[in-house]
Amino acid sequence: MKLRANTLNFKLVADLPLSEQVKAMGEEARYMRILAFCDALVAKKMVDYDLIFAGFLPCRIAVAEDAQGKGWLVTMNMDMMLHAVDLPDELKPLAKQVRDTIYSIVDAGVNGDL
Repeated sequence: MKLRANTLNFKLVADLPLSEQVKAMGEEARYMRILAFCDALVAKKMVDYDLIFAGFLPCRIAVAEDAQGKGWLVTMNMDMMLHAVDLPDELKPLAKQVRDTIYSIVDAGVNGDL
């Protein structure tokens, strides 16, 4: 996923190994890690338009293990987000580009692609 993000000009801006943190605190935990990706220039434009977008940034993908030991990749439903806000015409293509990029990164993780 990191390689796919890099090829699409998205940067890994955070890597949060949550299950390791829980274990370091003395508790058992199934695997969970949060990867956060961002295109800083697009993020700036979105936040300049409306500060509410700062709450959605950066885009996160959770890598998690469920109770049966099955692995999952989870991210926000970005189509719902795009339909929930009224973006000006100049930001709509950028928002769709972010959506497509995050979904491409998830697909790479699911399929083991570059």
